[in-house]
Amino acid sequence: MKKLVLATLAGLTLLAVATGCGKTEASKKTDISSKQEEKTVKLGVVGSDTDVWDDVQKRLEKKGIKLEFVKFSDYNQPNQALADGSIDMNSFQHQLFLDTFNKEHKTDLVSIGNTVNAPLGLYSDKVKNVKELKKGAKVSIPNDVTNGGRALLLLQEAGLIKVNPAKKQAPTVSDITENKLDLKISELDASQTARSLADVDLAAINSGVAVDAGLTPKKDAIFLEPVNENAKPYVNIIVVRKEDQDNKVYQEVVKEYQTDQTKKVIEETSKGSSIPAWETFGKK
Repeated sequence: MKKLVLATLAGLTLLAVATGCGKTEASKKTDISSKQEEKTVKLGVVGSDTDVWDDVQKRLEKKGIKLEFVKFSDYNQPNQALADGSIDMNSFQHQLFLDTFNKEHKTDLVSIGNTVNAPLGLYSDKVKNVKELKKGAKVSIPNDVTNGGRALLLLQEAGLIKVNPAKKQAPTVSDITENKLDLKISELDASQTARSLADVDLAAINSGVAVDAGLTPKKDAIFLEPVNENAKPYVNIIVVRKEDQDNKVYQEVVKEYQTDQTKKVIEETSKGSSIPAWETFGKK
């Protein structure tokens, strides 16, 4: 009788162990399955400032979307990386920059959502007002067609030069029709304009580059680009390959970005220097 009881107990123990193993394997499979269901999206950005996207990233994680940042050092890289499939989307440029890139490289990248309007600013370590600039003053601007043209229009807005009125969006240095102060304009990679402040009297610096350099556009710029209809081509956008423009996961990224929570983070981190563009200019 005693042997029978022991045998029964041993059988139950083995059954419990086997059942336990079965549950462990099943749970492992469930874990693997859930991981496979998580969607990873590689987002290309320029510079080190991802404060706004960090907040979006946390919210997307709750929806099963893992947003992975791929950081680039200049504006020439993220579109090429997107075109060749190294990343899934990027967020660093405005529509005019994208249009120029597509034309020059025969690519078909498209915008699927507006993010912010980040006004270009004129900065100086030498003067506190553009009216203080003297004849022959040195000025640095971005060397790419779109941001360079934008900088020239900003110099015109500040009353420093005049450009050919036929060149409303992308004038070049050769389109300057009046330069009474004989400003010495040098063209640099956009990422280098903030560093040039020690060597020039005035620098036109993109908002993101300025923030990375420790500047606060609204406070430190001596002349800031006005936000009006003329600024619409310079609204920053989220870009994907054309065949992916209806991708539900990518659309969810845009949806999560264009929220009141993101607006709050933009206002806090940019100190009012960047404006939620989907409210001013529409979601797309």
